[in-house]
Amino acid sequence: MFGDMMGMMSKLKEAQKKVEATKERLNTVLIDESSTDKKLKVTITANRTIKSISIDDTLLEDKEMLEDYLILTLNKAIEKATSVNEAEIAAVAKEGMPNIPGMDLFK
Repeated sequence: MFGDMMGMMSKLKEAQKKVEATKERLNTVLIDESSTDKKLKVTITANRTIKSISIDDTLLEDKEMLEDYLILTLNKAIEKATSVNEAEIAAVAKEGMPNIPGMDLFK
């Protein structure tokens, strides 16, 4: 029994290391999002850190429109980044989890 416990603990520690490595790697995964008319472009990492924002000069003339563009485009980018992040972390976590009966956390 203790051997199984030690093996499970070892697998959990290994899985935790893999999750941390994946989180680090996700800092380098870039997601580009643009407004439908391409007047605003945003690049963020899969860890949801904004890397760049490009704004067409015509948007600078209307503060409210620029704000709307930023909100819509950033929200789309964050949604995509969150999907990538969650899928990557879940895959690594599922791979490293020991098989514990009744603990089907990642189906």
